[in-house]
Amino acid sequence: MDKLLNNSDLGKLILRVSVGIMMLFHGIAKLNHGVGPLKGMLASAHLPEFVAYGIFFGEVLAPLLLIVGYKTRIAALLVAFTMMSAIFLAHSGDLFSLSRHGGWAIELPALYLASALAIAFMGAGRYSLDKS
Repeated sequence: MDKLLNNSDLGKLILRVSVGIMMLFHGIAKLNHGVGPLKGMLASAHLPEFVAYGIFFGEVLAPLLLIVGYKTRIAALLVAFTMMSAIFLAHSGDLFSLSRHGGWAIELPALYLASALAIAFMGAGRYSLDKS
C-alpha cells in the first residue's frame, strides 16, 4: 500500500487526465454551441473576434494532449493561458467576490489554472506518451 501511495507518476496521471477530461467538456460545449458569446466578450475587450477560435486549442486540442500525455508541458501552458484569458475576459469583476453559495466566485477557473500550472511544472510522468 505504501508503494502505491508514494507513486508520483500515478498522481500525475490522475491530475492530467482529470483536468484534461473536465476541460474537454468545456470545449465540446463550445463545439456544440459555437463561440458567439465569446466573440462578444472579445469585442468588448477590443480584441479581434477571430481570437475566439483559439479557444478550440485551449479547450479541445490541449486537453486531448493532456489526457494522452503528449507534449504535456506545452498543452498545460496552453490550458493555463486559456484559463487566464477566461478569468480576464469573463470573470475579472469577480476576482474579489463570493458566489451566492459562499465560495470564491472564480474558484473553478482558478482551480483549472493552478492545476494546469502544476502539470506544466511537473511534466507528464511515466504513464504518458512523453515518458519524461
